[in-house]
Amino acid sequence: MKHLLIVFHSKDGTTGKMAEAVARGCEHPDIEIEIRLRVAQAADVDDLLWADGLILGTPENFGYMSGAMKDFFDRTFYPAEGKVEGLPYCIFISASNDGTGALTSIRRIASGFPFKEVQEPIISRGNVTPETLEQCEEFGLYMAAGIESGIF
Repeated sequence: MKHLLIVFHSKDGTTGKMAEAVARGCEHPDIEIEIRLRVAQAADVDDLLWADGLILGTPENFGYMSGAMKDFFDRTFYPAEGKVEGLPYCIFISASNDGTGALTSIRRIASGFPFKEVQEPIISRGNVTPETLEQCEEFGLYMAAGIESGIF
C-alpha cells in the first residue's frame, strides 16, 4: 500500500480546516492509500521517509511560511538528504495577503530536498469558503489517486 503524508500548521484553525478537507479527499473509498495527517511540530524524518507523497499546508505569516513549517524542513533536511529525491508533493496555503511569499519560500526549500511538485498549489486568500474546502477535497483526491496509481 502507498503512503501519503500531510504536514500542516494552523494557528487559528483556518489551515487546519483546509488540511482536514484535503485528508477527506484522500480517503476516497476507491483509493487504497494510507494517510498520515500530522501537525508540523509533530511530523519528523520517519514520517517523511515513510511517505510516497507529501502535501504541505501552511498559513502565510509575514509573507512567509509558518515558523512551524520551516522548523519541519530544518529538522528533516539533513537526515532525509539523498533519501527523498523526486518525492511528489503539493502545497496549500491560507493567506491574508497574496500567499506568494509563503509559496516561493516552500518551493525554494523543497527544491533542495529535491521534491517534485505535481499539482498547482491552492492559495486561499481571506476567509476559507465552502468552495475552497471543496477545492481542497479535490486536491487531496487527485494527489491520493496519483500516488496510488503511480502517476506521480
